[in-house]
Amino acid sequence: MRLTSYSDYSIRVLIYLATQNNDKLTNIKEISEVYDISKNHLMKIVHNLGKTGYIETIRGRNGGFRLAKAPTEINIGEVVRRTEEDFYLVECYKDHNNCVISPVCSLKFILNTALDAFLQVLDQYTLADIAENKVMLKAYFQSAQKEQ
Repeated sequence: MRLTSYSDYSIRVLIYLATQNNDKLTNIKEISEVYDISKNHLMKIVHNLGKTGYIETIRGRNGGFRLAKAPTEINIGEVVRRTEEDFYLVECYKDHNNCVISPVCSLKFILNTALDAFLQVLDQYTLADIAENKVMLKAYFQSAQKEQ
């Protein structure tokens, strides 16, 4: 199973925000510099994270964004489900596929079982779990910003 960069970057944004003081607003430029990710790509991600209720966005000159929920309330499995476009591991997951053995093949069932197990593991973790080492994460973020 491989996550898209969209899901990866979404989780990275959430990790960054989990390490920040929630009184302080963060901006796209800051996260773009830390992770060396395109600002345009991050704008789409931040917009979606705001629509899904994970972050609060404030418009205007001094605007920015921050977590809208406590890190303990943000489930990683849920984030992945909301940020992945689909979970088509192979062609037969699609309604219209060209695989001639699709009607009799058991691979789809096996892969579906594996996908369920993958998501069940992610469901066991929250943002708080993956951002528990805040001090070390912040040090790496600061180091990355200095290199810019």
